[in-house]
Amino acid sequence: MSNLTKKGLYRPEFEHDNCGIGAVVNIYGKKSHQIVTDALKIVENLEHRAGKDAKGETGDGVGILTQISHKFFSKVCKENGINIGGEREYGIGMFFFPQNELKKNQAMKMFEIIVEKEGMEFLGWRKVSTKPSILGCKARECMPDIYQGFIKKPIEVEKGLEFDRKLYVVRRVFEQSNNNSYVPSLSSRTIVYKGMFLVDQLRTFFLDLQDEDYESAIATVHSRFSTNTNPSWERAHPNRFIVHNGEINTIKGNVDKMLAREETLGNMALSNHDMTKVLPIVNTQGSDSAMLDNTLEFLVMNGMPLPLAAMIMLPEPWAYNDTISTEVRDFYQYYATMMEPWDGPASILYSDGDIMGAILDRNGLRPSRYYIMDDGRLILSSEVGVLELDEAHVITKERLHPGKMLLVNTLEKRVMSDEEIKEYYAKKEPYGEWLDSNMVTLSEIKIPNEKIPAFTKDEKQRLWKAFGYTYEEYRTSIFAMAQNGSEQIGAMGVDTPIAVLSKEYQPLYYYFKQLFA
Repeated sequence: MSNLTKKGLYRPEFEHDNCGIGAVVNIYGKKSHQIVTDALKIVENLEHRAGKDAKGETGDGVGILTQISHKFFSKVCKENGINIGGEREYGIGMFFFPQNELKKNQAMKMFEIIVEKEGMEFLGWRKVSTKPSILGCKARECMPDIYQGFIKKPIEVEKGLEFDRKLYVVRRVFEQSNNNSYVPSLSSRTIVYKGMFLVDQLRTFFLDLQDEDYESAIATVHSRFSTNTNPSWERAHPNRFIVHNGEINTIKGNVDKMLAREETLGNMALSNHDMTKVLPIVNTQGSDSAMLDNTLEFLVMNGMPLPLAAMIMLPEPWAYNDTISTEVRDFYQYYATMMEPWDGPASILYSDGDIMGAILDRNGLRPSRYYIMDDGRLILSSEVGVLELDEAHVITKERLHPGKMLLVNTLEKRVMSDEEIKEYYAKKEPYGEWLDSNMVTLSEIKIPNEKIPAFTKDEKQRLWKAFGYTYEEYRTSIFAMAQNGSEQIGAMGVDTPIAVLSKEYQPLYYYFKQLFA
């Protein structure tokens, strides 16, 4: 439902943001309203990390991802005449519908039909309790009509990931069938509340979050500071899996390569029929964070464990790192042949409702600090001081280091360190054997024993002219490289016209320029 379209030199695919993030997790999986309250306090204390308009009335975006609170939704669904059954026997979709009544009804009906066609039962709609009067005029003007839709889990489908996979297919079919609605989340494990708010408006706008029965063991929050973007309801974080502080500078190449490999993707968990429904993987109209989330979500839904997917998308610097084991190096080298790093200054939190993980970019340019308390809470944020904590109850006080990870598994009731996570996945498969048996390097490819073509002086001049080489380029660049392998050293600034504006003939590759961070 984004209204960001190409206009003049503006391109929506260049959207980036720089924000504040935080998470509160009960390591033992104990749900409480206090976890939600603490997470909301964190985001409220990250006001300096959130953008706002000149009047100070409308924010860039604030949001929270939590586990689905069965206690709360059992109560409100009963009031709405919806029988959702037991915990995780239903999925909840959060929907941003257009305010136009006709378009909203059409979108709702379309979603119900898609759910039915995918072999599931749609249980009903609930209009989310909100307080629009607290919003600034800009946020109110573009505010969507916010609803929750409930889907029953088929008896033959297992709870958790298998059910979420079916919901993923439903959402992707709906997104490709409807262009005026947005689905912040559709899952049986997690739910996202977000919008175009100031930091203190998240709690007051969504009345659900104030209810004492709204409980969760995991909560991640995000305050958005869009450094070169336009704020909107759907661009607020969390995304479906992640909250993200920073930028993915390689995003253009990452997205192009994901598109290129779609034809050769294997079917690990999704069937051939479902695979055709979810492609394309990446929505190029989204921000860099959203496109990262699209890819991470696809990898998980197609059968890859969430921590593993995060590891291969944001790898640590491994090629010349003597401190990591041979198994971990072989692991990274193996996956480097399949997935390029999504690189840039980034701190990312991710959760599927059972685990909460954090990962920092290889240069460590975005801070992530965390505390572990004696009551079983892990508190993580982009900075310290986001919650008032009694030092006497702090067990561990640490930070994420460059390229490192942290994982809280509420099912196993423990925190896994970076080394433990990486050794676990690196030793699951014989990556070293696979590399030795199958990987071919350029140095191993024999050069054909053929005579190199020779040209006369006239032929060479004709070819130089045909391919656009000037005498200056030949003398200062090509000759030196051919003679002794040295590269030309020069200034980055060039005062000649770019190829598209030049009156002289230009080689094709002059029309391409490298994108710098």
